[in-house]
Amino acid sequence: MAELLYRLGRGAAYRAKTVLAAWLAVMVLVGVAYAFGAGTMSSSITIPGTPTQEVSDRLAGELPAASGGTGRIVFSTSDDAALDDPQRQALAEVIAQASELDGVAEVVDPFATEAERAAQAQAIADGRTQIAEGREQIEAARAELEEGRAQLADARAEAEAGQEQLDAARAQAEAAGMAEAMKPELDAQQEALDQGLAQIDAQAAELEAGADELETQAAELETQAAQLEMGAPLLEMAAEIRLVSEDGTTAVATILFDDSLMDVPQETKDAVVELFETEQVEGVDVTFSSEITQGIPAIFGAAEAVGLVVAAIVLVVMLGTLIGAGLPIITALVGVGVAALGALSLSGTIEMISVTPVLGLMLGLAVGIDYALFIVNRHRRQLKAGFDVDESIGLANGTSGNAVVFAGATVIIALLALNVTGIPFLGLMGTVGAASVAVAVLVAVTLTPALLGLIGMRILSGKERANRGPEAQAQERAAQTALTPMKTSSAVVRLVVGVVGLLVVAVPALDLRLNLPDGSSEPRESSQYQAYTTISEKFGEGQNGTLVVVADLPGSPSEEELAQAQLSVAQELFEQDDVVAVAPIGASEDRTVTAFQVVPAEGPTSESTEELVHTLRDLSPEGVEGDLGVAGSASGNIDVSEKLANALPLYLAVVVGLSLIILIIVFRSIFVPVVATLGFILSYFAALGGVVAIYQWGWLSTLFGVESPGPVLSFLPTILVGVLFGLAMDYMLFLGSGMREAYAHGAPARLAVVQGFHAGRSVVTAAAIIMISVFGGFVFSHSAMIRPIGFALAFGVLVDAFVVRMLLIPALMHLAGDKAWWLPRWLDKLLPDVDVEGAKLERSHPHVELDEASAAPTR
Repeated sequence: MAELLYRLGRGAAYRAKTVLAAWLAVMVLVGVAYAFGAGTMSSSITIPGTPTQEVSDRLAGELPAASGGTGRIVFSTSDDAALDDPQRQALAEVIAQASELDGVAEVVDPFATEAERAAQAQAIADGRTQIAEGREQIEAARAELEEGRAQLADARAEAEAGQEQLDAARAQAEAAGMAEAMKPELDAQQEALDQGLAQIDAQAAELEAGADELETQAAELETQAAQLEMGAPLLEMAAEIRLVSEDGTTAVATILFDDSLMDVPQETKDAVVELFETEQVEGVDVTFSSEITQGIPAIFGAAEAVGLVVAAIVLVVMLGTLIGAGLPIITALVGVGVAALGALSLSGTIEMISVTPVLGLMLGLAVGIDYALFIVNRHRRQLKAGFDVDESIGLANGTSGNAVVFAGATVIIALLALNVTGIPFLGLMGTVGAASVAVAVLVAVTLTPALLGLIGMRILSGKERANRGPEAQAQERAAQTALTPMKTSSAVVRLVVGVVGLLVVAVPALDLRLNLPDGSSEPRESSQYQAYTTISEKFGEGQNGTLVVVADLPGSPSEEELAQAQLSVAQELFEQDDVVAVAPIGASEDRTVTAFQVVPAEGPTSESTEELVHTLRDLSPEGVEGDLGVAGSASGNIDVSEKLANALPLYLAVVVGLSLIILIIVFRSIFVPVVATLGFILSYFAALGGVVAIYQWGWLSTLFGVESPGPVLSFLPTILVGVLFGLAMDYMLFLGSGMREAYAHGAPARLAVVQGFHAGRSVVTAAAIIMISVFGGFVFSHSAMIRPIGFALAFGVLVDAFVVRMLLIPALMHLAGDKAWWLPRWLDKLLPDVDVEGAKLERSHPHVELDEASAAPTR
C-alpha cells in the first residue's frame, strides 16, 4: 500500500492540473445528480418491527383515515384576548383553503369541532330532558290505561250480572209456562246484552293495543336513554381533548396528510406554511408544530463557519503560511461537497432522515482537514530537512498517506458496522458517514499531493525555506536525543488523576435516558418551540404527545356491541394513572378493530408517558381479543429509543473486538491494544456523561443553548461509539506508531514512549483542536438533533485526545516498559506486516542529499 501511495502521490503532483480537473468533474456530476435526484427527508424516525410500527401498519389497512401523517397549526391572539367572531370566521376560511391543498386530506376546523362538541353536549342535555318528560308521559298513559282497564272490568262485571239476571228470567218464564210469550222480550234483552259485551271486548282490545304501543314506546325510550348514557360518559372522558382553549385565546387546527409523515413531500409542508403566513388574520399569531416546519437542517450555518475559522487559525499557527493553512480546508471542502451532494442525491429514492447528510458533513469536514494536515505536516518536515519537492510529496503520501488510509479504514469499518444493529436508518447513517470518510481519504491522497505540487516550496515560510537542509534535520535529531523518559512517580500521578477524572465525568451516564427530541428542544425563537409551549400552557403537556390505542373485538360485532365495547375499553383506559382524556376515533368497516385517542398527563418525553405506554400495552380489557396496541409519535419514539438501547451493547462489543484486532495488527503487541481500547471505553462513557449532564440534567444549559433539558437523543450513544472509536484510533495510530518506530530503531522502551510522543504531539494536538472546533460549531446548530451530536463528538475528541492518548497512554506505556511490546511468537508469525509508518518505503526510497540548486522545484 505504501509503495502504491508513493507512486500515486508523485503522479498526482506531476499531473496536478489533470487531478484538479478530475475532481472538478466529479463535483459537477454529483451536483447534477443532486439536482435531479434529491427528494424529501424527514425528522420522523421509524424502525420496522417495533410495536408502534406494527400498529401503524395495521391502521393503514384497517383505518386508512387514521394512518396518515398529522401536524398542528396553532392560532393565538396577539393581545391575549379571546378570539372574536370575525377572527374565527377568517381563520375558518383559511382552514378551508388549506384542506384543498395537494397532499392534504383534511384540516380539522377547531371552531366547527368545538361547536359540534357543544351541540353534542346540548343534545345530551336536551335528550335527558326529553327522556324524563317521555317517561312521565308514559307513566301517565299507563295510569290512564289502568283506569280504563278498571272501568272495562266494572262494565264487564255489570254485563255478566245482567246475563245472570236474564238467564234467571228465562228459567222463571219456562217454569211458569210463559217461555214463548216472554221470548221476544228476553231475546231483545239478550241481544242488547251481547252488543254491550262485544263493545266491551272491542274497547278492551283497543286498550291492550294501546298498551302494547305504549310499551314499545317505553322500550324505544329506554333504548335511546341507554344510547344517551353511553355517549354521555364518552363525551365526559373526552372533555380535555380541546381544540379551543378554555379562555378562548388559542385554537389548534390539526392537519391530516394523505401520506405518512415520512413520505409527506416538503413541497406540501411548505405550501401549508406559505398559505397561513400569506393569509394572515389581523391580531392572530400563527405557529406550526415540528411535523410541519422541521425539514432539512441547514447544511452549513454561522456557528459551523466559526468552527471552520478556528480550524483555519490553528492551521496558520501550526503551518506558518496562509497558503499552507488553506490547503487542508480547500481539500476538506471539496470532499464534503462531493459526499454531501452525493448523499442528498439519493434522498429521492432512499428513505433518509434529515440528520443523515449532516452527520456525513461533520465527519467529512473534520477528518478531511485532519487527513490533509497529516500529509502536509510530513511533507513540510521533509522539505525542511532538505528533500526535493517531488521526492517529499511521494514519501509523505506513502508514509503519512498510508497512515491516513489505515486510519480512515478504521473509521469506515466502525461506521459500516452500524448496519449490524439491524436498524435501517442507523445503518444508512453509518453508510453515509463511511462514504464521507472514504471520499475524504481519496481527496487526501490524490488532491492534496496535486495541490502540494502546484504550491511547491511556498508551503514553507520564507524563514523555513532559508534554513532548510541537513542542519535542520540535525537539530531535530538532537532534540530527539536530548529527550529523557518521564519519571515513574509522574506516570503514576498521571494515571490516577486521569482515570479518576474520567470516571467522575462519566458518572452522569448512569442516569442516561433515551428518546427523540420534541418541540421543547428547539430554539425559543423557532415556530415549533412556540407551538409546543403554547399547546402545553393552554391545553396541557399531554396534548403534545397523544397516543393511539387499538383494540381487536371478537366475532362480528353489531353497531350496539361496538358501541358498548368502545365504552367499556374507554372507561378502562380512562381509569389508568396519567391518562387525562380518552375518545374513540373510529372503527374498521367490519367493526372488529376500534381505535382511541389517549391524552397522557405529561409530555411525550416524560418518564410517566413512557410508563403509560407499557401499561396500556399490558391491558386486556374484557371483551377484547389479546392486548391493546399503542401507536402515535410519542409511542414510536419510545420504541425506537428502546430498540436502539438494546442494540448498543452488541455494537459496542463489535467495535471493541474490532479495536483489539486492528491495534494488534498495527502495533504487534497485546498490551498496547488492550490499554488503547480501555482508554476508548473511558473516553466514550465520559463523553456520554457530559451529554447527560448538559442535555438531560440541564447543567450549563444557558451556555449551550439547551432550552428544555430532557432525554438524550436516542441514537446518539450508538453513533458516538462508531465515530469516536474511529477518531480515537486515528490519534492512537499517529502517536503509537511513533513510539513503536522509535522502539524498533533501538531506543529503550521508556525513552521510545517520550520520543514517539514528542514526534506526534504537535500534529495530533492541532488535529484534535481542529476536529473539536469543527464538531463544536454544530453545538449551536438550529437542529435539536444535531446539537447534542456535535457536543458529544467535540467533547469525546477533547477527552480522548488530550486525556486518554496524551496523558494516560504514555503513562501506561512507561509503567509497562518492554512488556508493552510483548507478542507471542506464534501470533507474530500469523499477523500481516501492514507497515503503517512506512518504514519499508523509506528504506526502498532513501533520501539523497541535494544541493540548493537541484533541490529547487522543477515546475
